[in-house]
Amino acid sequence: MLATPPDVDVLIVGAGISGIGMAAHMGMKAPHHSYAIVERRENLGGTWDLFRYPGIRSDSDMHTLGFDFEPWKHEKSIADAPAILDYLHKIVDERGIREHIRFGLKVISADFREDETRWHVEMEADDGSRTHMTANWLYLGAGYYDYDDPYDAGFDFSEYEGQVIHPQFWPENLEYAGKKVLVVGSGATAVTIVPSMADKAASVTMLQRTPTWMFARPAKDRIANLLRKVLPEEIAYRITRFKNIHMQDLSFKTARDKPEKVSENLHKRIEKALGDDYIPEALTPPYNPWEQRVCLVPDDDLFKAMKAGKAQIVTGHIEKFEAKGARLTDGTLIEADIIITATGLRLAVAGKIDVSLNGEKVEFNERFYYKGCMFSNLPNLAVVFGYLNASWTLRADINSDYICRVLNRQREKGAQIVTPVLTPEAEAAIEEDDVFDFSSGYIQRGKHIMPRNAVRYPWRLNQDYLSDRKELKESPVEDGLLTFKRAGSNARSSEEQLEAAE
Repeated sequence: MLATPPDVDVLIVGAGISGIGMAAHMGMKAPHHSYAIVERRENLGGTWDLFRYPGIRSDSDMHTLGFDFEPWKHEKSIADAPAILDYLHKIVDERGIREHIRFGLKVISADFREDETRWHVEMEADDGSRTHMTANWLYLGAGYYDYDDPYDAGFDFSEYEGQVIHPQFWPENLEYAGKKVLVVGSGATAVTIVPSMADKAASVTMLQRTPTWMFARPAKDRIANLLRKVLPEEIAYRITRFKNIHMQDLSFKTARDKPEKVSENLHKRIEKALGDDYIPEALTPPYNPWEQRVCLVPDDDLFKAMKAGKAQIVTGHIEKFEAKGARLTDGTLIEADIIITATGLRLAVAGKIDVSLNGEKVEFNERFYYKGCMFSNLPNLAVVFGYLNASWTLRADINSDYICRVLNRQREKGAQIVTPVLTPEAEAAIEEDDVFDFSSGYIQRGKHIMPRNAVRYPWRLNQDYLSDRKELKESPVEDGLLTFKRAGSNARSSEEQLEAAE
């Protein structure tokens, strides 16, 4: 144990929704703990600062994608990236968080040394210089996908004469007015880009291998805006948030229990929007709703672009890319001046940081989730992986709140090491579950790197916010599995802790 304390009690990685949320929660609920945020980019916002493609917006309502402590005050509940960034900047400035953020630092490695009860974290600046920090806790809010290397579908564009763009690396001031645009893919990114480019482009075609379930809804929540007129802002926000959380939960569970009914309702909404242009085959996926995330279509924007003849959906498989566009296996040539490969993301665990424990590399796919925010036998580390069936921030809020409870209990006990202990015998008895019950391509491609998941709580990552919130708020921090250890003479190795727990 070193005589000097670590640089900070908690080092937060990432200044997006997860990292900013943790900092705000610490300010309210664990104010006696010091923290710093390190962010690899030069701006805060994470996803909302990285992606710059036309129309970039939330695909969840902002009354649930917003934080539980900060009301969303804009008229639109489906918000664009600038509005979301304004919201985050306001929180950072009003709560004194900005002074804790260190920009332009990419975390390379983090090693927890039990004899020192601290993380040793190596970071790299844009100029290649290295910075070293120590922290008692590491809180990973770095998101869920690879910022550097998006999914490559393996297309050969060597013969194509036009411009090829991936949404993750959108060029500044792209000129597409009057041009033919082909968007390859049918997920949330494609569904956003197509109507946003349709006004200026000569035409926009969304090429899908298989259709995606889509849900049309107004961008403005009339009930929320009415409540804001007659009630104080915070009360109106809480009511709307409660309503939307329960609607999300009901919609998902209904889709799983009665997929035929939900499919019928989704089709009715689309048919109403498209009228005579409605083609069921182009909008009927080969899977049930919510076996993959349902794509949001705010204010029918995609369907309006289709009715106006500015956008179209084509279902088919690409044989090759020729000089003028994409040749499909049925012989059709889709001409394009610009091709956008909206083919998906690549999952990443722990922000691709080289995490180790006492110098030994941590393989996350060998460890179990603990309460959706920590990992078996890995001390003083927390993470956020948001919900697939609801807003990301819902998990970020409850994880932050729970870790603040853990920090306060750790302080009360005078402990330095907090570990969810899973003995070999207990691990052998665990019935494992699929970490993600979703068929989305990016999920399936990345499952091999993901942590393990049990059928029963607490060794699992749930997809049930209401259940998680109840467990994390009401269950005792000291549950017989989460151990608190003092440093110095009372400190023991992880092996000794496991033997004692057995």
